[in-house]
Amino acid sequence: MNDSLAGKFRAMVRVGHGMRFSLLDRSRTRHGHPETAALHHSVDRAIAAEGAGYERFWVAEHHAVPGIASGSPAVLLSAIGARTARIRLGSGGVMLPNHRPLLVAEQFRMLEALYPGRVDLGVGRSLGFTEPVRHALGRLEADSDSFAREIAEVRAYLEGAAPLTARPDDAGDVPLFVLATGSGVDTAAALGLPVVIGGPILDSPDLPARLAAYRRAFRPHRGGAPEVIVSLDALIADTDEAARELALPEIWAMARSRSTGVFEALEPVARIRAMTWSATETRRMEHGLATTVAGSAHTVRRWIEQILERTGAQEILATSSTFDREALRASDVRLADLLH
Repeated sequence: MNDSLAGKFRAMVRVGHGMRFSLLDRSRTRHGHPETAALHHSVDRAIAAEGAGYERFWVAEHHAVPGIASGSPAVLLSAIGARTARIRLGSGGVMLPNHRPLLVAEQFRMLEALYPGRVDLGVGRSLGFTEPVRHALGRLEADSDSFAREIAEVRAYLEGAAPLTARPDDAGDVPLFVLATGSGVDTAAALGLPVVIGGPILDSPDLPARLAAYRRAFRPHRGGAPEVIVSLDALIADTDEAARELALPEIWAMARSRSTGVFEALEPVARIRAMTWSATETRRMEHGLATTVAGSAHTVRRWIEQILERTGAQEILATSSTFDREALRASDVRLADLLH
């Protein structure tokens, strides 16, 4: 990105012009709470996010993962839509290898009919968390070509351009977004769709070049333009140290999952600190803390400015979670305040 464009995005974050902030909630379970509570926690967080002025509230799809309660974005979004009035509702995302395109289109057309002008459909190509889950879902692989065909099929149903009509046929438009890892950026460009990037790809040295290629190769569909959304963990507290403590529960669960194969419920920080970490777990925790946007408002603002300089993104989709729900609510409000 050239200096003038980088300066533009720095200013955009500083004054809040043109930037959008949104939340992605994974319905994380918490130690000492029933799994069902996680779904109610997601609804409560969406209500608070609307009050804080967020653009959208997205939910995820995970199957048979112990630490995550939601396997059906459409069902959870319907519950959230009934308790909110303005905030956009979406999936981050529906994993197309697990579904037939017609069913996905029908679910999101129904949501759009119930909550007009508020529904987004983010799609990804990730398979199940473990091999038994992949077998249960009936899909063991998903290449980029089949992913592109399935997105195009979903879009045809949503736009009324398929041989069959997805009902209700008078529902409004449902915007599509591609959750991209690897070749997903190229798929989004070829289909003329916004792209959501996150995870390891954000640390890739060739990310600016890949996004420049996305913008060059973008094939507009119905007047669409290239759009980049960055998904990242972001937590704000009074101090950098306090925010890093908030990040520990999610990082600990991820570090443990790589050893145990089980993505566990979020633990209280004090309980994690009292445990004996192996050398491998210590390295994983240090890496997780180094790659999480956690700090004071000043620190997080500076980090987001750097991300915008590298990506030219129009929106930040915060994906963070922690055990302490009140601290998470306060962090969400402070993150929204960076925009306002």
